[in-house]
Amino acid sequence: MYEKLGVDIGCDSQNDFSYADQLSGLLNAMDQKNHLPRTILYYLNPKDAAMLSTMAGNYQGNEEQIRGKIQLGSAWWFCDHKNGMEQQMDTLSDTGLISTFVGMLTDSRSFLSFPRHEYFRRILCNKIGNWVENGEYPNDPAYLKQLVQNICHDNAKQFFQF
Repeated sequence: MYEKLGVDIGCDSQNDFSYADQLSGLLNAMDQKNHLPRTILYYLNPKDAAMLSTMAGNYQGNEEQIRGKIQLGSAWWFCDHKNGMEQQMDTLSDTGLISTFVGMLTDSRSFLSFPRHEYFRRILCNKIGNWVENGEYPNDPAYLKQLVQNICHDNAKQFFQF
């Protein structure tokens, strides 16, 4: 299709290579020299979610006291759908702290990309509501309101220093 139609036509596919060793080496080198910046690790292949989330956990000790300094990014590209978003939230909750998550992103190249945030918020609230119903999260409306507000707005504002 590239030969027929050129670039940016939607004929992408996932890759299946292993890069944990290289990424760990890069993050370690920066961390040892105190040059590791705030970092969000995104994945295009869902098989990488747990590896990236647990790797982010290796770099939470920081003098700047930045909540979630290194973190798993939201579901994106091939994973930017209901099941992908739920899987990302489950992985993050199982291996990290969803409370420090900066939430959804957008490429903002198109007005039509903004409904993605509303879709994300609905999925997030449904996910948290299910955890509450299952007794996995406290049924504390004030806490839950703050958690959702943090994930959907406040964490990003603090993380990016807006």
